[in-house]
Amino acid sequence: MAEDVKPTRKNLMAIEDRIQLSERGHDTLEQKRDGLIMEFMDILDQAQDVRSELDENYQTAQEKINMARAMEGDVAVRGAAAALKEHPEITTQSKNIMGVVVPQIESSRVKKSLDQRGYGLLGSSARIDEAADAYEELLETIILAAEVETAMKKMLTEIETTKRRVNALEFKLLPELYENKEYIEQKLEEQEREEIFRLKKIKNKKEEEEKAEKEAEEAAAAAPADD
Repeated sequence: MAEDVKPTRKNLMAIEDRIQLSERGHDTLEQKRDGLIMEFMDILDQAQDVRSELDENYQTAQEKINMARAMEGDVAVRGAAAALKEHPEITTQSKNIMGVVVPQIESSRVKKSLDQRGYGLLGSSARIDEAADAYEELLETIILAAEVETAMKKMLTEIETTKRRVNALEFKLLPELYENKEYIEQKLEEQEREEIFRLKKIKNKKEEEEKAEKEAEEAAAAAPADD
């Protein structure tokens, strides 16, 4: 509160420095917030595309596996799945987007050739191959969706955090600093007026005393000398 601040020149200078620093911080955070929102909108567009692709790939994979089960039987489908020897590998790295660290997911061994699937040409069929292709495509889309969705959530969290900091500066800290500055300036002006008034009183009193002394001297000089 303003009443808790001592109205001194030193405090006034300190508050003015804090105002300048806070205003620069506010401008920087606003620029960061706006930049984050632009980046978020780009990621959001990408996320919407990935979600649409994910739905399409899932529907295709379901159709392919159902067709394979219907044509080849559950035993053949399960046998082909069990023959898989090399499983996909997932590695995660990170990248920086305007100070926000987001994951970058890389995958290997997702899409495989016929010999890499383990069931061989004799145990294969066109239906099973098509189902395998569809699910490998679906898995790659799931990995991309996980990366994009995680990045979007992290960006959104950072945007909210930055917005709160901007609002705290704009609606709390800076108004309080301006209030304190105004309070100190008013008090200093009052003190200055009081000091001027006090000095005038001293000056007037001194002038009155000098005038009285002068009048006394003149009266003494005008008085007749004693016989």
